[in-house]
Amino acid sequence: MAAKKTPKGIPANKTNKAFDPNAQDVWRIFRIMAEFVDGFETMGQLPPAVSVFGSARTKPQQHYYKKALAMGEALVQRGFAVITGGGPGIMEAANKGAYNAGGPSVGCNILLPMEQSANPYQHISLAFHHFFVRKVMFIKYSHAFICFPGGLGTMDELFESLTLIQTLKIDPFPVILFGTEFWSGLVDWIRQAMAERFHTVDPRDLDLFHLSDNVEEAADYLQRCEARKVWARPPGYQEFVRFPSTTAEGTRYGVNPIVSSPPTPTRNLNRRHRRERTT
Repeated sequence: MAAKKTPKGIPANKTNKAFDPNAQDVWRIFRIMAEFVDGFETMGQLPPAVSVFGSARTKPQQHYYKKALAMGEALVQRGFAVITGGGPGIMEAANKGAYNAGGPSVGCNILLPMEQSANPYQHISLAFHHFFVRKVMFIKYSHAFICFPGGLGTMDELFESLTLIQTLKIDPFPVILFGTEFWSGLVDWIRQAMAERFHTVDPRDLDLFHLSDNVEEAADYLQRCEARKVWARPPGYQEFVRFPSTTAEGTRYGVNPIVSSPPTPTRNLNRRHRRERTT
């Protein structure tokens, strides 16, 4: 068998930090496949579902734990399943509310180096080795996201969903930021810094999420969305007609990028032309 050639531009004596000389990466594919198969077979049985995110550090006596508890119950009463990351804090509260209301209450747990204690309020409990597989489950099977005050994990799920919606990779769904006192600073920064000052996002991107402080109002809003599919046409955004089919992981097919040649450095050409004219 011929030796593999080193791609152009990469030093032959350098290797990536994840390089495995024993080629174990190939076998890891089967564990990844198994996680996808298990997740698809289990989650595919759910009714319309809402994923709830928030801090694992929130205590039962705190305000937003009580709100998440009420939210889980309100969502089940309106015909939704509730999906969380399966841990403590806000996740536990939402699962508990759904569990007490008769479910379905789902936990997509993650295996961490430091043990995560799964909350006991899960009718369906899945465990994932890989964050990216778990993320697919949230995106593929959720009809909406609700983000309570949380940390980096909550921000990760929030901005991934907004990115997929903004880039037309998925059908848009409602994203609710629950807790104005927590989220208003971030929203102001997106508007003032990103949209108005540096122009790194379109002002219409602020229409991709909805702020709320009221459990019943938020749950009723999602019920209206589910009944009328009002999120299918976000304000100012084109309809999804060009790429109607979706992949198995729930994202939309797109166009293959075309890699073009780098532009010719015109400044060097001008210098050469000037030299030619003087000789």
